[in-house]
Amino acid sequence: MKTTRPYTDIDVLQTRVAARLVAGLGESAASLPRDLTERLRSAREQALDRARASRRAQLAPAVVQQGNSLLLSTPPAWWQRLASALPVLVLLAGLQFIDQWANREQVLAAAELDGSLLADTLPPAAYADPGFAEFVKSAPP
Repeated sequence: MKTTRPYTDIDVLQTRVAARLVAGLGESAASLPRDLTERLRSAREQALDRARASRRAQLAPAVVQQGNSLLLSTPPAWWQRLASALPVLVLLAGLQFIDQWANREQVLAAAELDGSLLADTLPPAAYADPGFAEFVKSAPP
């Protein structure tokens, strides 16, 4: 429910001044030449047309083609733009997480292999043997 505020002295004074200005302009307009009044009328109509067009452009929905169908759409608000960018941000964060996880798994696998090789009782000369790499690859776990 909308509440109305009581008129104040300033409101009454502004209304009186506006009424006097309108009356003075009306009297002055009668003494202007006809060509000047026509130019003023034309300019006033153009200004009103532009104001109406801008209001319609702001309020009217736009017709958007999506696939084989036409949709009525208004320009997206800031939160709609943010919501449309959110999946891309989530995707990038997920890809970053997957990359870090894969790197961590590779490091853990290499560390496990190094640990088992260092804990083994083989002499260091065995690691330099060319057949040792084949032995490690073919050895059952």
